[in-house]
Amino acid sequence: MKKSKDGPLRSSAVDSQPLALDINDFKGDFSFDALFGGLVNELLPSFQDDETDSLEGHSNIGGNDALPNGHSRIPPDAGKFAQGLSSPLFPEVDALLSLFKNSSMQLIDLQKQIDGKLYNLKKEVAAQDLKHRKTLGELEKGVDGLFDSFARLDSRISSVGQTAAKIGDHLQSADAQRDTASQTIELIKYLMEFNSSPGDLMELSALFSDDKRVAEAASIAQKLRSFAEEDIGRQGVTVPSAVGNTTASRGLEIAVANLQEYCNELENRLLSRFDAASQRRELSTMSECAKILSKFNRGTSAMQHYVGLRPMFDVEVMNADTRLVLGDQDSLPIPSNVSRGLSSLYKEITDTVRKEAAIITAVFPSPNDVMSILVQRVMEDRVPNLLEKLLMKPSLVNPPPMEDGGLLLYLRMLAVAYEKTQELARDLHGVGCGDLDVEGLTESLFLDHKDIYIEYEQASLRQLYKAKMEELHAVSQQSSESTGTIGRSKGASIASSHQQISVTVVTEFVRWNEEAISRCTLFSPQPAILAANVKAVFTCLLEQVSQYITEGLERARDSLTEAAALREKFVLGTNLSRRVAAAAASAAEAAAAAGESSFRSFMVAVQRCGSSVAIVQQYFANSISRLLLPVDGAHAASCEEMTTAMSSAEGAAYKGLQQCIETVMAEVERLLSAEQKITDYQSPDDGIVPDHRPTNACTRVVAYLSRVLEAAFTALEGPNKQAFLTELGNRLHKGLLNHWLKFTFNPSGGLRLKRDITEYGEFLRSFNAPSIDEKFELLGIMANVFIVAPESLSSLFEGTPSIRKDAQRFIQLRDDYKSARLASRLSSLWQGSS
Repeated sequence: MKKSKDGPLRSSAVDSQPLALDINDFKGDFSFDALFGGLVNELLPSFQDDETDSLEGHSNIGGNDALPNGHSRIPPDAGKFAQGLSSPLFPEVDALLSLFKNSSMQLIDLQKQIDGKLYNLKKEVAAQDLKHRKTLGELEKGVDGLFDSFARLDSRISSVGQTAAKIGDHLQSADAQRDTASQTIELIKYLMEFNSSPGDLMELSALFSDDKRVAEAASIAQKLRSFAEEDIGRQGVTVPSAVGNTTASRGLEIAVANLQEYCNELENRLLSRFDAASQRRELSTMSECAKILSKFNRGTSAMQHYVGLRPMFDVEVMNADTRLVLGDQDSLPIPSNVSRGLSSLYKEITDTVRKEAAIITAVFPSPNDVMSILVQRVMEDRVPNLLEKLLMKPSLVNPPPMEDGGLLLYLRMLAVAYEKTQELARDLHGVGCGDLDVEGLTESLFLDHKDIYIEYEQASLRQLYKAKMEELHAVSQQSSESTGTIGRSKGASIASSHQQISVTVVTEFVRWNEEAISRCTLFSPQPAILAANVKAVFTCLLEQVSQYITEGLERARDSLTEAAALREKFVLGTNLSRRVAAAAASAAEAAAAAGESSFRSFMVAVQRCGSSVAIVQQYFANSISRLLLPVDGAHAASCEEMTTAMSSAEGAAYKGLQQCIETVMAEVERLLSAEQKITDYQSPDDGIVPDHRPTNACTRVVAYLSRVLEAAFTALEGPNKQAFLTELGNRLHKGLLNHWLKFTFNPSGGLRLKRDITEYGEFLRSFNAPSIDEKFELLGIMANVFIVAPESLSSLFEGTPSIRKDAQRFIQLRDDYKSARLASRLSSLWQGSS
C-alpha cells in the first residue's frame, strides 16, 4: 500500500492523492485492522485533537459555582461557546468518505483481476484432468491384458502339474505293486518253510531265530497265520472239487499248526523277556516287548500278564487289608475306625494305581486298555475280597443282639463301605480307567445289599425301639425296688418320674430316623425310590412315637385310676367313732395328695406329649417333606399317616383329661364336705358386724384349684386348654350349685354366700371362658334372694327371667321360707314364668 508523498491527509487538503492498493498487499499474513489503520490514521489524529479541546470546554462549564438562591452562575464567554457548537463535530468525514469510495473501486478492480486468473486456472485444470483420465484408461487396458496372460499361464501350469501327478501316482502304484509282489514272494517262501512238516521248526530262516529281528518275525508270522487261516476258512466253506485243493488245504493246515506253535513260543519268549525287564525296571525293554506283543491278540495276553503279576493282588496284601480295616478280630468293629481304615487303604490303592499308570503309559502302546484291566481287577478282586469279610449280611429272623451291635452295626458298616468305595471309584476314574464303567462296577458290588436294604432299616429301627423300651423298663424296675413303699406311704409317688414320657427319648427316636434317612439318601439316588424308602422309614418313627407317648399317657392314666380307687376306699361314712373318723380323714387326705400328684404327673405327660408331637412335625417339615415332593401323593399320604398315628395318643389324652377333671371335682367335693359348716350361712343376727370374708371352705377350694391348675395352665395350650378349662368350669358351677342346695340361708348367710360366689368368680376369670363368667355372675344375682326382704323378691328377676327356675330352688333355702309363706306369695310369679 503506497502512501501520498505530501504526508498525512488533512480535512482541508481536498487535492491530496488517494492511497494506491496493490494485490500483493493481500498475500501472506493479511490483517484487515492493518489495512483500515493505513487508510484512516492520517486523518484521525486531527479529530482526536479537536475532541480533546471540546472535552476541556465542557469541563469548564461543569465547574461553575451555583448561586446561593439555587440558580447557576453564567460565565462571561458563554455566548462564544454557544457559537462554537454550531460548527461540525467531525470535519474529516468528507475526506474519509472520498477515501473509502476510492478504496472500494480499487478493491472491485482487484476482484475482477483475481476472478480472471481463477477462470484461466480452472480451464487449465480441466484440460490436465482429461489428459490424466485418458492415461489411466490406457493403463487399465494394459493391466487387464496382463491378467489374462497370467490366467492362461496358471491354467497351463495346473494342467502340467496334474499330468505330472498322474504320472507320479502311476509310478508310486507300480512301485507299491512291485514291493507287494516282492513281499508276497518272501511270504510264500516263509509259508513253504512252515509247510514242510508238522512240528518241525528247526529248518526255518534265520529271521525267525534272530533275537534282534523279533518284531519283524512276529509281524511276518501273524501275516502268514492270518493268510493261512483265511484260506482254510475259504476252502472249508466251499466243497473241494479237485485233489489239488484238498492238498493245498491240508498243506496250509500244517502251516497253520506250525505257525501257531511258533507264535506261542515267540509270545512266551517275549513274556519272559518282559518279566525280566520288569524286575530290572528297564522301561525301554518292556516297551519294546509290549509293542511286539501287541501284534498277538492285540496284546491282551501281555496286558493281563502284567496286571496279574502286580504285588497289590497278592494274598498277603489282601489279608493285610482286612487287618487294617477290621483291626482285632475278637472285638466288634467300630464304624468310625472302619471309615478311617478304608480311607487309608483306598488312598494306598489309588496311589499304587497312579504309580502303575505312569509305568503303563511309558510301556504299553494302548495304556487305556491296560488301565481298564488294572482298575477292573481292583474292583473285582481286591475290593470284593475285603467287602466280603466286612459286610456279613445278618439274619432278619434271628438278628444279632444289641450287645453285638445289632442290625444297626451292619447298616452303618454298609453305609461306610459304600460311601468310601464310591470315593475310591471316583479317584480311580480321575487317575484313568479307559472305557471301564467303574461306577457301575461299584454299584454291582453292593447290589445284593441294596436290594433288601429298606427291610434291614425297618428291622433295625424296631430292634432299637425294643431295646430302648427294655432299658427304660429295667431302669423303672430298679428305681421302684430302690424306693420301695416310702413314696406310696406319703401318697405322692403313684406316678414316678421314671414312668413319665421323656422328650429326650423321642428326640433319640428322631435321631435314629435321621440317620436312617441319611442312608436312604446315600443308597437311593433316584427320587421315586428315595421317596418310597423315606416314607417307609418315617412310618417307623410315627409308629414308635405314637406307641411310646400313648403308653406313657396310659401309665399316667393308670395313676389317676389308682388315685380314684384310693379315694373311694376311704370315703367317710356315717355313725363312725371319732377315732375311726380321724383315721379315715387322714387316709382321705393321703388319697387326695395322691390324686393331686397324679394330676400333675398326667399334665406333665400331656405337655411332653405335645412337645414330642411338635418335634416330629418339625422334623417332617425340615427333613422329610422335601424328599417326598418329587412323587405325587407321597407328601399327602405321609401327612395322613401322621394324623392317624397320633389319634391313639389324642384319645388317651382326652380320657386322661376327663379323669383329671373327675379328680379335681372329687377333691373339691371333699373339701366342701369337710370344711363347709352349717353356721357359715346362718350367722346369728345379734347385732355384730357380719363377716364379709369368704368361708373357710371357699378359701380352701380356691387355694387347691390355684395350686393344682398351675400344672394345667403350663401343660395345655390353644384349643385344648380352652376346652379343658371350660369343661372344668361347668363342672365346678354344677358342683357348687348342688353343694349350696344342701344349706339354709339367712340374710347374713346370703351375704357370706355372695362373697364366696365373688371369690370363685374372681378365680375362674383366669379361665378366659365368657360362658363360665356369665354363669357365676348369674349365681351372684341369685344369691340376692337370701338378702332382700320377701316383698322385694319378685323384682329381682324382672331383668333376668332365665334364672327363675334356679332362683325358685334358692328361695326355698331361705330360713323364713315357711314362716313368711313365700310359696304362696310367689306362686303367681312362678306361674307367669312357666
